[in-house]
Amino acid sequence: MTTPDSATPPQRATSAAPAPTGAPRRPGPLASFGSLGPVGLVLAGGISVQFGGALAVTLMPRAGALGVVALRLLVAAVVLLLVCRPRLRGHSRTDWGTVVVFGVTMAGMNGLFYQAVDRIPLGLAVTLEVLGPLALSVLASRRAINAVWAALALAGVFLLGGGDFDSLDPTGAAFALGAGAMWAAYIVFSARTGRRFPQADGLALAMAVAAVLFLPLGIAESGAKLLDPVTLGLGAAVALLSSVLPYTLELLALRRLPASTFAILMSLEPAIAATAGFLILDQALTAMEAAAIALVIAASMGAVRTQVGGVRKKTATLEGAALEG
Repeated sequence: MTTPDSATPPQRATSAAPAPTGAPRRPGPLASFGSLGPVGLVLAGGISVQFGGALAVTLMPRAGALGVVALRLLVAAVVLLLVCRPRLRGHSRTDWGTVVVFGVTMAGMNGLFYQAVDRIPLGLAVTLEVLGPLALSVLASRRAINAVWAALALAGVFLLGGGDFDSLDPTGAAFALGAGAMWAAYIVFSARTGRRFPQADGLALAMAVAAVLFLPLGIAESGAKLLDPVTLGLGAAVALLSSVLPYTLELLALRRLPASTFAILMSLEPAIAATAGFLILDQALTAMEAAAIALVIAASMGAVRTQVGGVRKKTATLEGAALEG
């Protein structure tokens, strides 16, 4: 769920910043996806990232969790830099600070999540991870109804442990929750980066930062294994499926779709992840785990709708006051 913070108008979250004065206009790298509708873009991105995550799990025995993340970020950074060709001049110190923090959160989010899926099923990892954006949405809205959504989410987490968390690897669960916290930070800095950089330039630069930060960790864990041709090929596929394609599709979707609708669609990711885990990794869910995922999805959707309703009510109040004045 990569929706911007509540202070950002929906259509403005990742809109392209104006090009520097006098700079030649470049055709956007996202134009080739224009034939897809916005909802199709979001769903395609969700399917891509979750099936890419399932493929990454199959690669971990060859390259390790840190090695897979290093390959994913490195290949994604190279592809995005070649496609976007971001300008390095004309940006303020604040711009660069924003993109660096965005890269750090991206590295942390990916690293923690892959440590999680190395220990617990993909669907459960994504369910725990989505609690981060859910918490962000609840805190941003500050309405009493959010206690209901928080309770639903906690009930879902309780069911994931079967009422007894000894059945859920605590280390894997902690990594997934940490990834969720980084996902919430990713949401905030993704929106800020999108406002400061044109096209997908900020995303490309942030991906490069993440790759530089994570590459030493991947080399330390996997070493020469990362140079194996099969590992490189699978790592490139993971990068394209889990980073390049979904991030690009989401960026384009947010320019054509209200952020509220986008967030609700992204709330379906735990279900997509569970499907990918079942089809590719043979990770079947128990009835209790399926119910847990359903509760977290319902809580996420409810929190988003509550937040949107609050924004609309506030806007209507302000408009009414303006008319009376």
